Amino acid sequence: MPEQKKRVMLITGAAGGIGRATVQYFAEQGWRVVGVDRAEFGEGFPADGLFIRGDNSQEDQVRAVYEQVKAFSPTLDVVVNNAAIQIHKAIVDTSAEEWDMVMASNLRSVYLHARWAYPLLKNSEAGAIVNVSSVHAVSTSKNISAYAASKGGILALTRAMAIEFAPENIRVNAILPGAVDTPMLRASMVRGLSDGSVNERLENLARKTVNGRIGQPEEIAKVIYFLADSNMSSFMTGQALVVDGGATARLSTE
Repeated sequence: MPEQKKRVMLITGAAGGIGRATVQYFAEQGWRVVGVDRAEFGEGFPADGLFIRGDNSQEDQVRAVYEQVKAFSPTLDVVVNNAAIQIHKAIVDTSAEEWDMVMASNLRSVYLHARWAYPLLKNSEAGAIVNVSSVHAVSTSKNISAYAASKGGILALTRAMAIEFAPENIRVNAILPGAVDTPMLRASMVRGLSDGSVNERLENLARKTVNGRIGQPEEIAKVIYFLADSNMSSFMTGQALVVDGGATARLSTE
């Protein structure tokens, strides 16, 4: 019996907390992984994969990424749009340049990767896109407006992409993680820290979930895998899956 061809996935923001966990999980399941990030990944990227340094918000760099991907593989089975940045400022203190930077990194990048990945996903005959949004798309807080708006935009774009790409059998879904123990979350805990440690803030955050804890990157990676795998979620497209330990299930007035 001939050896089964390995499926190929691409993930943006590969060097971040959720990104690294997703790279590892897909590799463990036998996929070949392409990672893209502005930062270096360092040691540990899968030996049969491909890591590319690049800015996911810049079209010329995204186009160059896919030139390298085409040389690596004629098809892509999955694209995971995971790259994101946060700016913690009040709306009136957020400059237009900062606003545009967040939108470009978080939302424009999703459009760019969908556009340039489309031919390779089409070649797969059962492709999928997983867009990493956030619970901030549906329930947010102060001083994070640009991030929340960008993540809300991802939900609308996910639905539009699902409709447009369905004739080519490309499914498009979104995942909305809640509080997950990543460098991005810990950095947000440090900002403005005047009382209590980072761990105390994380514990306080954990108490606000129904599960009583924050998530781990590996838990998000497994849900991304579910949405990516055409054997597991073949009848899902255009959907938004909240993975937040139940935080958005509880009334804020409770």
